[in-house]
Amino acid sequence: MKTLKKIIREDNFLSLTGNVVIAILGIASFALLARSLSLEVFGEWVLFIAAGSFVEMFRFGITNTGLIRYLSGADDSSRIKLIGSNALIGFGATTLIAIIIYVCNIFFYESINNAGYGLFFKWYPLLAFLNLPWNNALVVLQADRKYAQILLLKTINSGVFFLVIVAHFSKLNLSLNQLVIALLIINAMTSLISLILGWDGIKHVVKATNETSKTLLNFGKYTTFTLIGTNLLRNVDTLILSLSPLGNAAVALYSIPLKLTELQQIPLRSFVATAFPKMSKASVQGKAEEVKELFYQYSGALSYLFVFISLFTFIFAEFFVQLLSGNQYLETSPNGFNVVNIVRVFSLYGLLLPIDRMTGIALDSINKPKINAVKVFIMLFANILGDLVAIFIFKSLMLVAVASIVFTAIGIWMGMYFLTKEIPLSYKEIFSSGIKFYLSMFNKITKHRYENIVKLERKF
Repeated sequence: MKTLKKIIREDNFLSLTGNVVIAILGIASFALLARSLSLEVFGEWVLFIAAGSFVEMFRFGITNTGLIRYLSGADDSSRIKLIGSNALIGFGATTLIAIIIYVCNIFFYESINNAGYGLFFKWYPLLAFLNLPWNNALVVLQADRKYAQILLLKTINSGVFFLVIVAHFSKLNLSLNQLVIALLIINAMTSLISLILGWDGIKHVVKATNETSKTLLNFGKYTTFTLIGTNLLRNVDTLILSLSPLGNAAVALYSIPLKLTELQQIPLRSFVATAFPKMSKASVQGKAEEVKELFYQYSGALSYLFVFISLFTFIFAEFFVQLLSGNQYLETSPNGFNVVNIVRVFSLYGLLLPIDRMTGIALDSINKPKINAVKVFIMLFANILGDLVAIFIFKSLMLVAVASIVFTAIGIWMGMYFLTKEIPLSYKEIFSSGIKFYLSMFNKITKHRYENIVKLERKF
């Protein structure tokens, strides 16, 4: 029982649980919408979410990564100043983005609506202000490694919206605008909770200083581009498809395998969320060997885990597509697009994700965000080039997915190359550390079982 309680309270477990809960709610919501909306309307919703995710990366990329890094080793006085600067910069960035979006919507209204982005340009500026406090709270809580509170906020936000979608699917039959209005109300409610509990840091805005703001912005000018590049790596396929002759129908079809890749990335996001603060703290304290050990441990353990996840996704690709979207996406489309085969390509792509992601956060943790930004944008260039060839020359969604494998392999090579210049690394040690991690876990489990058996024998 003590072992179970210890596991439940452990950072990695709480982070994983949070991401599992959110992913399940997100995928279930996605599945209900895919079943209840027409292909074209569903494509509009996908574009709204994709565009919103992209802008979120810019808004929060300015300060989030830097805040986590510097809070990891900050004293109480510096901590308050950093949190205040984060809230101040976040509000300023949100205001600027909202103005730009509104102006663009006024001057390019017809073109925006023809491209399927009308929903985003109409509603996102308001959503940006409503979700700002609770998103600020998430980054402060992550820096403090308070994963239970993170789980609470995310569950409230995603859980209530899921209930709205269930009501829409079963009875209400809401329009897209009504669904977005529900999303706005739920985000306002989540932010209000963050404000009441004092997790968002808005009260520390008056403590912000030029020095702490410059510290976050200097770090953030690179991490912003990294996060934008990372988001574009996920969404540029959708963006190019939406602007291509293949249109919103192809966007809707391609969104199915993209959504399923989130299943693969649940453990990755969870462990990265715990690894980055640990590696940053070790780096700030000058413990290079500890940074290296953490990199090996997380990269190796996740790589072996993803072998099983990718194999499972590959074998049961058809089942997952049917579960997520029903029978309508199982058959090959009139354009020759087969969603099941695209899912299988993405399962291979998943094998490369752990080392690529870990090299990125390792570069940020050792204060090399500029190098990480260069790495991500070279990957993005390779992906865009691959997408243009796949879509406009071969008209193939399958090759769009293959491009993801190519740019990720480039990212791994570049990440390891740059990291090795700072901290000598080897691929061999990654995989041997992964084996050691699972052997250690196995030994701990069997040891506890053995000790419990001995205790029971002594009682009798």
